[in-house]
Amino acid sequence: MKPAVGVLASAAGLKLAQAASLADVCTPAHVKSVLPASDSISGLKIDSSSITANAVYNASTSGGTNFPAATYDYCNVTLAYSHPGRDDQVLLGIWMPAPEKFQNRWLSTGGGGYAINSGDSSLPGGVQYGAASGYTDGGFGSFNTQVDAVILHANGTLNYEALYMFGYQAHHELSIVGKALTKSFYDTSDSKLYAYYQGCSEGGREGWSQVQRFPDEWDGAVIGAPAFRYGQQQVNHLYPGVVEHTMGYYPPPCELEKIVNMTIAACDKLDGRADGVVARTDLCKLHFNVNSTIGAPYSCAASSSRHILKRVFMDSTTPAQNGTVSAQGAAAASKMLEGLHTLDGRQAYIWYQPSATFDDAQTQYNSETKKFELSITSLGGEWVTRFLQLQDLDNLSSLDNVTYDTLKDWMELGWKRYEDVLQTTWPDLTPFQKAGGKVLHYHGESDNSIPAGSSVHYHESVRKIMYPGQSFEESSKALNEWNRLFLIPGAAHCSPSTNQPNGPFPQTTLETLIDWVENGATPDRLNATVQSGDHEGEKQELCAWPLRPLWKNNGTSMDCVHDQKSLDTWDYKFDAYRVPLY
Repeated sequence: MKPAVGVLASAAGLKLAQAASLADVCTPAHVKSVLPASDSISGLKIDSSSITANAVYNASTSGGTNFPAATYDYCNVTLAYSHPGRDDQVLLGIWMPAPEKFQNRWLSTGGGGYAINSGDSSLPGGVQYGAASGYTDGGFGSFNTQVDAVILHANGTLNYEALYMFGYQAHHELSIVGKALTKSFYDTSDSKLYAYYQGCSEGGREGWSQVQRFPDEWDGAVIGAPAFRYGQQQVNHLYPGVVEHTMGYYPPPCELEKIVNMTIAACDKLDGRADGVVARTDLCKLHFNVNSTIGAPYSCAASSSRHILKRVFMDSTTPAQNGTVSAQGAAAASKMLEGLHTLDGRQAYIWYQPSATFDDAQTQYNSETKKFELSITSLGGEWVTRFLQLQDLDNLSSLDNVTYDTLKDWMELGWKRYEDVLQTTWPDLTPFQKAGGKVLHYHGESDNSIPAGSSVHYHESVRKIMYPGQSFEESSKALNEWNRLFLIPGAAHCSPSTNQPNGPFPQTTLETLIDWVENGATPDRLNATVQSGDHEGEKQELCAWPLRPLWKNNGTSMDCVHDQKSLDTWDYKFDAYRVPLY
């Protein structure tokens, strides 16, 4: 019987454990004494005077969406390095497990939005598995500084060093420095160090940025809901606002919420189980008509919310909402669900699956006119102003004269300008596959910020490019031998959905990856746990794409099935462009 992942320990790790305690090694002096040799980190210079180290005992986490609850000891190390010839400084934070718990593993972690890191919130997911775990500030000035704050030197002038550090270089350097320091810190230079990655959203894009460029960097990566295809993804947030502005109708938030809840109720049982979770959004596309919601009554209590405007928190109040779903509201929702098409009907991009919430379509209440009006999401607006127009502005001031063709043109401009750094959809992963790398890629099927179809399209692009001439079944099997995609029923963006609380989420994916890499345990299905709702604590399994879940025996057992009509709903042509969009 093989040992559990959480208790594996190498002989080399034990060597140091027998010789030193956490208190012995967790000092600035020890870290300085084991700094990597300059030839192992060519082009980088560590500032030894910047090093801090302090021991933390009995730290604990109640668990997160991506790792379970745990208690652990670690050495909190921070350091700075620079690039000779540049006047810069890059900060790294690394948690080193107690020597007796170290299991010859390194974990890089990613960020979200325009942030290159998630602070230290992701590090417990590595330390509990005996991995030294790190994050980077990208050289932006602090761990809390996001790239949009430094992307322009001035109006019209891009900060290319910040751009390329954010795009992929900073994470590469985090791995180089982190792995080298880990080996010397634990005195395991003669042993295999397994290197992993875990990140979601922008962190998912960062994961792919390394897999696509540096095949020997990691042995495996957990990649969630990646925000790749930046040219399309960022502009796509503006699509619902253009729909509303074009129609001249700004639906009350409660109306859209009613449409979502009715969609969930109507599509819940299509997977063979009634649990309030839409596990088959593809069947929902085939069988649900949004117009069936017209006339349904809705009611929402008054509420207050806080949002960021020009980096300042602003409070707003929405009055109680009562009414019925209108034909205009249903038409707006249907138009959004179609995804962006040009004025002559060509497909430019995709939208979220039915059952995802309409967050990008949220309107704001004007207390003077007593009406709801357009609210331009800064997720897309800032991309246009700062990255495309190169103006130091946090958002667009209006959507006047912005058409569906304008959005397509903005998408193409971002694609062309940043293809080599932010698009991150290079489909030939042969070097990584030949190096023995493994990927566990997941995406919430009801994601409300990055379309689930975005991950499906990239996965299929990799399959077609790497395995030409093979049948769909043969090429899918070959790809799944090292790169598996799992869609999570009912899940929102990088987390369970509050609208579908009984949906499962894969909390132990890193453990599964470790077992796959180190023990050859291929995950035919991915373990997941319901983290709230009436089914809290229930263990479920996720199907590996292209198989889809179908419950039987009154919802007591699940099969993973091939359903061609369902798969066809995930096939996108993107004929608005003259070149392939991977």
